Amino acid sequence: MRVNHVGEVCAQALYIGQSMATKNGELSLKLQAAARDETDHLAWTQRRLDELGARPSLLNPLWYLGSFALGWLAGRSGDAISLGFVVETERQVEQHLDEHLERLPAADQRSRAIVAQMKSDEARHAEQARQAGAVELPSPVRWGMQAAAALMTRTAHHL
Repeated sequence: MRVNHVGEVCAQALYIGQSMATKNGELSLKLQAAARDETDHLAWTQRRLDELGARPSLLNPLWYLGSFALGWLAGRSGDAISLGFVVETERQVEQHLDEHLERLPAADQRSRAIVAQMKSDEARHAEQARQAGAVELPSPVRWGMQAAAALMTRTAHHL
């Protein structure tokens, strides 16, 4: 659950960075709404960490700052690219959440419900970004995002 919590820290920061960087007021409001969903997810995962007697990542401030910077850069790259960043991020998050659902014990219905709702919300964010004009990011960018996410996941699991 710590890794999911870190993911929500990052997602919130990404959306806020993107919303601050765009010059499109309507898009900024949509990104802020998505950030509010991520704030809900953050609260759910924090509550679940507390229930499990676990702690959040010690590196959360670093994750937040790095993600905010990436979101801001994506937002400054233009709306279509920024929206493409949303689509790719959410695609990767959905994949992670699917894998997490497979590993969660069937008896842990509380964690399963949280992860399933988060997955549904992430899919909605990606679809909204597609409909708003997202472009597909180049393969090297997608691969870089995957590598960064893998590093974050492995590190957050322990720290």
